[in-house]
Amino acid sequence: MIEWFTWLQVAVAVVAGVLAVVLGFAGRKPSDLTLGALALVELLLIAQLIVAIVAPFTGNEPVGSVLEFYTYLVSAILLPAAAGFWALVDRSKWSTVILGVVALAIAVMVYRMQQIWTTLPL
Repeated sequence: MIEWFTWLQVAVAVVAGVLAVVLGFAGRKPSDLTLGALALVELLLIAQLIVAIVAPFTGNEPVGSVLEFYTYLVSAILLPAAAGFWALVDRSKWSTVILGVVALAIAVMVYRMQQIWTTLPL
């Protein structure tokens, strides 16, 4: 993983998450803004997948468990698609809140992926 890209992903996911949670609690239904923010998070996760595949060939190998890392990454990639589908099926304020919670969960997952990639296991 690339450290600056990790922090960019975490920042975008947190902003998207807080935005969606605030708009959801304000009574707003899912919109292009909230779904677009989550789509940006998804796009960054797909870019992270590409980086994670290429990085070992450039000498940036993971220190922790590769299986655990890819389990987090694949799970994180699936979450926005599932939340987006939910938001399109159930057009309520709670769907917007779910979009935000998913984005915040992804921020935590990306941070954990960085830890797995760079920190020696105990």
